[in-house]
Amino acid sequence: MNQISSPAFLDAKGPIPYNMTNDYMFRAVLQSNNKVLRGLICSLLHLSEQKVVSVEITNPVILGETVTDKEFRLDINVVLNNRTLINLEMQIANKLNWRERSVMYLCRSFDQLNHGQDYLDAKPAVHIGFLDYTLFEEQPEFYASYKLINVKNHQKYSDSLALHVVDLSRVDLATEEDKRYHIHEWAMLFKATTWEEINMLASKDEYLQEASETIFRMSADDLVRKRCRDREEYYQDLRSYERKIELDRIEHEQDIRSYERKIEQDRLEHEQDRLEHEQAIAEKDQHLAEKDALIRQLLAENEALRKQQK
Repeated sequence: MNQISSPAFLDAKGPIPYNMTNDYMFRAVLQSNNKVLRGLICSLLHLSEQKVVSVEITNPVILGETVTDKEFRLDINVVLNNRTLINLEMQIANKLNWRERSVMYLCRSFDQLNHGQDYLDAKPAVHIGFLDYTLFEEQPEFYASYKLINVKNHQKYSDSLALHVVDLSRVDLATEEDKRYHIHEWAMLFKATTWEEINMLASKDEYLQEASETIFRMSADDLVRKRCRDREEYYQDLRSYERKIELDRIEHEQDIRSYERKIEQDRLEHEQDRLEHEQAIAEKDQHLAEKDALIRQLLAENEALRKQQK
Protein backbone atom coordinates (compact mmCIF):
# COMPACT_ATOMS: atom_id res chain seq x y z
CA MET A 1 0.00 0.00 0.00
CA ASN A 2 1.22 3.52 -0.77
CA GLN A 3 2.16 5.61 2.22
CA ILE A 4 0.18 8.76 2.87
CA SER A 5 2.55 11.59 2.04
CA SER A 6 0.73 14.56 3.50
CA PRO A 7 1.59 15.30 7.17
CA ALA A 8 -1.28 17.80 7.25
CA PHE A 9 -3.71 15.01 6.39
CA LEU A 10 -2.29 12.75 9.09
CA ASP A 11 -2.63 15.55 11.65
CA ALA A 12 -6.19 16.46 10.63
CA LYS A 13 -8.68 16.09 13.48
CA GLY A 14 -12.28 16.99 14.18
CA PRO A 15 -15.34 17.27 11.95
CA ILE A 16 -15.12 17.21 8.15
CA PRO A 17 -16.60 20.32 6.51
CA TYR A 18 -18.34 18.29 3.79
CA ASN A 19 -18.19 14.56 3.17
CA MET A 20 -18.97 12.71 -0.04
CA THR A 21 -22.69 12.52 0.56
CA ASN A 22 -22.53 16.14 -0.58
CA ASP A 23 -22.95 15.61 -4.32
CA TYR A 24 -20.53 18.42 -5.18
CA MET A 25 -17.77 16.88 -3.02
CA PHE A 26 -18.66 13.52 -4.56
CA ARG A 27 -18.17 15.03 -8.01
CA ALA A 28 -15.01 16.94 -7.04
CA VAL A 29 -13.22 13.92 -5.57
CA LEU A 30 -14.06 11.50 -8.39
CA GLN A 31 -13.39 14.01 -11.15
CA SER A 32 -10.08 15.22 -9.75
CA ASN A 33 -8.59 11.78 -9.04
CA ASN A 34 -8.95 9.13 -11.74
CA LYS A 35 -7.40 6.48 -9.51
CA VAL A 36 -10.18 6.96 -6.95
CA LEU A 37 -12.78 6.69 -9.72
CA ARG A 38 -11.15 3.50 -11.01
CA GLY A 39 -10.98 1.98 -7.56
CA LEU A 40 -14.63 2.74 -6.82
CA ILE A 41 -15.82 1.28 -10.13
CA CYS A 42 -13.66 -1.83 -9.68
CA SER A 43 -15.21 -2.41 -6.25
CA LEU A 44 -18.79 -1.88 -7.38
CA LEU A 45 -18.52 -3.97 -10.55
CA HIS A 46 -16.25 -6.61 -9.01
CA LEU A 47 -13.48 -5.94 -11.51
CA SER A 48 -9.76 -6.49 -11.10
CA GLU A 49 -7.46 -3.56 -11.76
CA GLN A 50 -5.97 -5.45 -14.72
CA LYS A 51 -9.32 -5.46 -16.50
CA VAL A 52 -9.59 -1.67 -16.42
CA VAL A 53 -7.77 -0.08 -19.34
CA SER A 54 -9.38 3.36 -19.19
CA VAL A 55 -11.95 5.30 -17.17
CA GLU A 56 -13.00 8.59 -18.72
CA ILE A 57 -15.52 11.14 -17.43
CA THR A 58 -17.49 12.46 -20.39
CA ASN A 59 -19.31 15.31 -18.61
CA PRO A 60 -16.62 17.11 -16.58
CA VAL A 61 -17.39 20.41 -14.87
CA ILE A 62 -15.03 23.23 -13.97
CA LEU A 63 -14.57 22.65 -10.26
CA GLY A 64 -15.25 25.73 -8.17
CA GLU A 65 -17.04 27.56 -10.95
CA THR A 66 -20.13 29.47 -9.84
CA VAL A 67 -23.35 27.60 -10.46
CA THR A 68 -26.43 29.77 -10.97
CA ASP A 69 -28.87 26.86 -11.12
CA LYS A 70 -28.74 24.98 -7.82
CA GLU A 71 -30.77 22.14 -9.31
CA PHE A 72 -28.20 21.30 -11.94
CA ARG A 73 -27.24 17.63 -12.18
CA LEU A 74 -23.99 16.47 -10.62
CA ASP A 75 -24.19 12.86 -11.74
CA ILE A 76 -21.01 11.56 -13.38
CA ASN A 77 -21.02 9.96 -16.83
CA VAL A 78 -18.13 7.56 -17.35
CA VAL A 79 -16.89 5.42 -20.25
CA LEU A 80 -15.16 2.28 -19.02
CA ASN A 81 -12.62 0.71 -21.40
CA ASN A 82 -14.21 2.70 -24.24
CA ARG A 83 -17.03 0.17 -24.11
CA THR A 84 -19.34 0.47 -21.08
CA LEU A 85 -21.30 3.61 -20.20
CA ILE A 86 -21.60 4.18 -16.46
CA ASN A 87 -23.69 6.82 -14.68
CA LEU A 88 -22.81 7.52 -11.04
CA GLU A 89 -25.12 9.58 -8.86
CA MET A 90 -25.22 10.59 -5.20
CA GLN A 91 -28.74 11.20 -3.88
CA ILE A 92 -29.40 11.89 -0.21
CA ALA A 93 -32.88 13.43 -0.55
CA ASN A 94 -35.72 10.98 -1.02
CA LYS A 95 -37.76 12.59 -3.77
CA LEU A 96 -39.92 9.44 -4.05
CA ASN A 97 -39.13 9.11 -7.75
CA TRP A 98 -35.80 7.28 -7.71
CA ARG A 99 -36.96 4.14 -9.51
CA GLU A 100 -38.44 6.03 -12.44
CA ARG A 101 -35.59 8.55 -12.45
CA SER A 102 -32.82 5.93 -12.45
CA VAL A 103 -34.50 3.92 -15.22
CA MET A 104 -34.85 7.09 -17.30
CA TYR A 105 -31.16 7.97 -16.86
CA LEU A 106 -30.16 4.40 -17.67
CA CYS A 107 -32.20 4.37 -20.88
CA ARG A 108 -30.79 7.74 -21.93
CA SER A 109 -27.27 6.43 -21.42
CA PHE A 110 -28.01 3.34 -23.49
CA ASP A 111 -29.68 5.25 -26.32
CA GLN A 112 -26.42 6.53 -27.85
CA LEU A 113 -26.49 5.06 -31.36
CA ASN A 114 -26.18 7.41 -34.30
CA HIS A 115 -28.37 7.07 -37.37
CA GLY A 116 -27.28 4.06 -39.42
CA GLN A 117 -25.33 2.31 -36.66
CA ASP A 118 -26.00 -1.35 -35.99
CA TYR A 119 -27.80 -2.26 -32.77
CA LEU A 120 -24.90 -4.55 -31.96
CA ASP A 121 -22.73 -1.45 -31.64
CA ALA A 122 -24.75 -0.20 -28.67
CA LYS A 123 -22.59 0.12 -25.55
CA PRO A 124 -23.83 -1.55 -22.36
CA ALA A 125 -25.16 0.97 -19.82
CA VAL A 126 -24.90 0.84 -16.04
CA HIS A 127 -26.53 3.20 -13.55
CA ILE A 128 -25.12 3.26 -10.01
CA GLY A 129 -27.01 5.20 -7.37
CA PHE A 130 -25.76 6.01 -3.87
CA LEU A 131 -28.81 6.65 -1.68
CA ASP A 132 -28.85 7.74 1.95
CA TYR A 133 -32.24 6.11 2.46
CA THR A 134 -33.82 2.71 1.89
CA LEU A 135 -35.48 2.25 -1.48
CA PHE A 136 -37.57 -0.81 -0.56
CA GLU A 137 -38.43 -0.68 3.14
CA GLU A 138 -39.99 -4.14 3.02
CA GLN A 139 -36.75 -5.66 1.65
CA PRO A 140 -33.77 -3.53 2.74
CA GLU A 141 -30.43 -4.32 1.13
CA PHE A 142 -27.03 -2.63 1.31
CA TYR A 143 -25.91 -3.27 -2.27
CA ALA A 144 -28.48 -4.41 -4.82
CA SER A 145 -28.07 -5.16 -8.53
CA TYR A 146 -30.86 -5.37 -11.10
CA LYS A 147 -30.84 -6.71 -14.67
CA LEU A 148 -33.34 -7.78 -17.33
CA ILE A 149 -34.34 -11.37 -16.59
CA ASN A 150 -37.20 -13.77 -17.19
CA VAL A 151 -39.47 -13.50 -14.15
CA LYS A 152 -40.34 -17.21 -14.29
CA ASN A 153 -37.04 -19.00 -14.71
CA HIS A 154 -34.59 -16.11 -14.15
CA GLN A 155 -33.05 -16.56 -17.60
CA LYS A 156 -30.93 -13.48 -18.31
CA TYR A 157 -32.32 -11.48 -21.24
CA SER A 158 -29.41 -9.11 -21.77
CA ASP A 159 -26.32 -7.69 -20.09
CA SER A 160 -26.83 -4.38 -21.87
CA LEU A 161 -28.71 -2.72 -19.00
CA ALA A 162 -27.92 -2.86 -15.28
CA LEU A 163 -28.97 -0.90 -12.21
CA HIS A 164 -27.00 -0.87 -8.97
CA VAL A 165 -28.13 0.75 -5.73
CA VAL A 166 -25.94 1.34 -2.66
CA ASP A 167 -27.96 2.10 0.47
CA LEU A 168 -25.55 4.19 2.54
CA SER A 169 -27.93 4.00 5.51
CA ARG A 170 -27.71 0.18 5.73
CA VAL A 171 -23.99 -0.65 5.79
CA ASP A 172 -24.93 -3.10 8.55
CA LEU A 173 -26.50 -5.32 5.85
CA ALA A 174 -23.27 -5.65 3.82
CA THR A 175 -22.68 -9.24 2.72
CA GLU A 176 -19.36 -11.07 2.79
CA GLU A 177 -19.08 -10.45 -0.95
CA ASP A 178 -19.67 -6.72 -0.43
CA LYS A 179 -16.91 -6.70 2.18
CA ARG A 180 -14.55 -8.69 -0.03
CA TYR A 181 -14.75 -5.91 -2.61
CA HIS A 182 -14.54 -3.14 0.05
CA ILE A 183 -17.92 -1.69 -0.94
CA HIS A 184 -18.93 -1.27 2.71
CA GLU A 185 -15.72 0.69 3.36
CA TRP A 186 -16.43 3.03 0.44
CA ALA A 187 -19.88 3.64 1.95
CA MET A 188 -18.33 4.32 5.36
CA LEU A 189 -15.88 6.74 3.73
CA PHE A 190 -18.69 8.59 1.97
CA LYS A 191 -20.54 9.04 5.28
CA ALA A 192 -17.54 9.71 7.53
CA THR A 193 -17.97 12.89 9.56
CA THR A 194 -14.54 13.25 11.20
CA TRP A 195 -10.94 13.17 10.00
CA GLU A 196 -10.25 10.45 12.55
CA GLU A 197 -12.75 8.18 10.74
CA ILE A 198 -11.21 9.11 7.38
CA ASN A 199 -7.69 8.30 8.60
CA MET A 200 -8.82 4.91 9.88
CA LEU A 201 -10.47 4.03 6.56
CA ALA A 202 -7.47 5.29 4.59
CA SER A 203 -5.37 2.49 6.08
CA LYS A 204 -7.66 -0.20 4.67
CA ASP A 205 -6.94 0.08 0.95
CA GLU A 206 -4.78 2.13 -1.45
CA TYR A 207 -7.85 3.47 -3.29
CA LEU A 208 -9.52 4.49 -0.04
CA GLN A 209 -6.23 6.15 0.87
CA GLU A 210 -6.26 8.10 -2.40
CA ALA A 211 -9.89 9.06 -1.85
CA SER A 212 -9.20 10.19 1.72
CA GLU A 213 -6.32 12.44 0.70
CA THR A 214 -8.39 13.84 -2.16
CA ILE A 215 -11.25 14.69 0.21
CA PHE A 216 -8.71 16.50 2.38
CA ARG A 217 -7.32 18.39 -0.62
CA MET A 218 -10.76 19.35 -1.93
CA SER A 219 -11.81 20.46 1.55
CA ALA A 220 -8.92 22.92 1.55
CA ASP A 221 -10.09 24.50 -1.71
CA ASP A 222 -12.15 27.60 -0.87
CA LEU A 223 -14.11 27.52 -4.15
CA VAL A 224 -14.98 23.82 -3.89
CA ARG A 225 -16.01 24.33 -0.27
CA LYS A 226 -18.24 27.24 -1.30
CA ARG A 227 -19.95 25.12 -3.97
CA CYS A 228 -20.45 22.36 -1.39
CA ARG A 229 -22.08 24.91 0.90
CA ASP A 230 -24.36 25.99 -1.95
CA ARG A 231 -25.45 22.39 -2.37
CA GLU A 232 -26.04 22.02 1.38
CA GLU A 233 -28.22 25.13 1.31
CA TYR A 234 -30.12 23.78 -1.67
CA TYR A 235 -30.82 20.51 0.12
CA GLN A 236 -31.75 22.35 3.32
CA ASP A 237 -34.26 24.38 1.32
CA LEU A 238 -35.48 21.17 -0.29
CA ARG A 239 -35.88 19.47 3.09
CA SER A 240 -37.73 22.52 4.43
CA TYR A 241 -40.00 22.41 1.40
CA GLU A 242 -40.54 18.68 1.86
CA ARG A 243 -41.33 19.21 5.55
CA LYS A 244 -43.85 21.91 4.62
CA ILE A 245 -45.44 19.58 2.09
CA GLU A 246 -45.55 16.83 4.71
CA LEU A 247 -47.09 19.18 7.30
CA ASP A 248 -49.63 20.37 4.73
CA ARG A 249 -50.41 16.74 3.91
CA ILE A 250 -50.86 15.89 7.58
CA GLU A 251 -53.03 18.98 8.10
CA HIS A 252 -55.07 18.09 5.03
CA GLU A 253 -55.54 14.53 6.28
CA GLN A 254 -56.56 15.87 9.70
CA ASP A 255 -59.10 18.17 8.03
CA ILE A 256 -60.45 15.22 6.06
CA ARG A 257 -60.68 13.11 9.22
CA SER A 258 -62.41 15.99 11.07
CA TYR A 259 -64.85 16.36 8.18
CA GLU A 260 -65.46 12.61 8.15
CA ARG A 261 -66.00 12.63 11.92
CA LYS A 262 -68.49 15.50 11.56
CA ILE A 263 -70.31 13.64 8.80
CA GLU A 264 -70.41 10.54 10.98
CA GLN A 265 -71.60 12.58 13.97
CA ASP A 266 -74.31 14.20 11.83
CA ARG A 267 -75.30 10.78 10.53
CA LEU A 268 -75.53 9.40 14.08
CA GLU A 269 -77.55 12.41 15.22
CA HIS A 270 -79.81 12.04 12.21
CA GLU A 271 -80.16 8.35 12.93
CA GLN A 272 -80.95 9.14 16.56
CA ASP A 273 -83.57 11.69 15.48
CA ARG A 274 -85.04 9.16 13.06
CA LEU A 275 -85.21 6.48 15.76
CA GLU A 276 -86.78 8.92 18.24
CA HIS A 277 -89.27 10.03 15.57
CA GLU A 278 -90.12 6.45 14.73
CA GLN A 279 -90.46 5.65 18.43
CA ALA A 280 -92.79 8.65 18.92
CA ILE A 281 -94.89 7.53 15.94
CA ALA A 282 -94.98 4.00 17.31
CA GLU A 283 -96.07 5.25 20.73
CA LYS A 284 -98.72 7.47 19.11
CA ASP A 285 -99.94 4.55 16.98
CA GLN A 286 -100.09 2.39 20.09
CA HIS A 287 -101.99 5.07 21.97
CA LEU A 288 -104.45 5.42 19.08
CA ALA A 289 -104.82 1.67 18.88
CA GLU A 290 -105.58 1.55 22.60
CA LYS A 291 -108.15 4.35 22.20
CA ASP A 292 -109.71 2.50 19.25
CA ALA A 293 -109.87 -0.65 21.32
CA LEU A 294 -111.46 1.25 24.21
CA ILE A 295 -114.00 2.85 21.85
CA ARG A 296 -114.85 -0.54 20.38
CA GLN A 297 -115.21 -1.92 23.89
CA LEU A 298 -117.50 0.95 24.96
CA LEU A 299 -119.55 0.61 21.79
CA ALA A 300 -119.91 -3.09 22.40
CA GLU A 301 -120.97 -2.53 26.01
CA ASN A 302 -123.41 0.16 24.89
CA GLU A 303 -124.87 -2.19 22.28
CA ALA A 304 -125.24 -4.88 24.90
CA LEU A 305 -127.09 -2.54 27.28
CA ARG A 306 -129.30 -1.36 24.47
CA LYS A 307 -130.28 -4.94 23.69
CA GLN A 308 -131.01 -5.66 27.37
CA GLN A 309 -133.33 -2.65 27.53
CA LYS A 310 -135.31 -3.92 24.54
